[in-house]
Amino acid sequence: MRKRMVTLLALTTVAGAAAFAHSGATGVVKERMDGMLALGGVVKELNPMMRGQTPFDADRVRAGADLMISHAGEQMTRLFPEGSDGMPSAALPAIWEDWEEFTALAEQLELRAEGLKLSADVGLAASQDSGGASMMGGGGMMGTADASPMGADTMGASDMMTVDMFATMPTDVAFATVAQSCAACHQKFRAEEE
Repeated sequence: MRKRMVTLLALTTVAGAAAFAHSGATGVVKERMDGMLALGGVVKELNPMMRGQTPFDADRVRAGADLMISHAGEQMTRLFPEGSDGMPSAALPAIWEDWEEFTALAEQLELRAEGLKLSADVGLAASQDSGGASMMGGGGMMGTADASPMGADTMGASDMMTVDMFATMPTDVAFATVAQSCAACHQKFRAEEE
């Protein structure tokens, strides 16, 4: 639970810092920074809902998932032409050095955002008859606090998961998979804020 909360807090902090970093960005760099800011905004908006701190709203989840879908997959990777790193971009050269993994993470984000949209009809794990706790608040279906959904690592989970699997998944579990995709990409491909 602690690791997941730290990840979500870090993503929220990154979204705030990204707004400041936009000064001086133009062209494709500004376009992708705006997209990343939008993704961070969705995480920031939905996080309290997933933690049970604000009322669950399936329509807001679906709208947030739609926004994520519009900035993931090929829509994301097309904004990273070779040579578009350097200030004010936080993109690391590792993106182009390991393009295959970067592309896989962008596609994983798209799949998981599509899954999040489907899971909106399920609701939070805490509201399920199984009595599980909200995934963002601890306990429940994921086993340990550091485990990924289905007990797989971040990249391995995408190999095993399909969009249809999310149709019966609690929304907070689906949201956690989205946050894991974001965190995995940031960890390897995004420069730390100073």
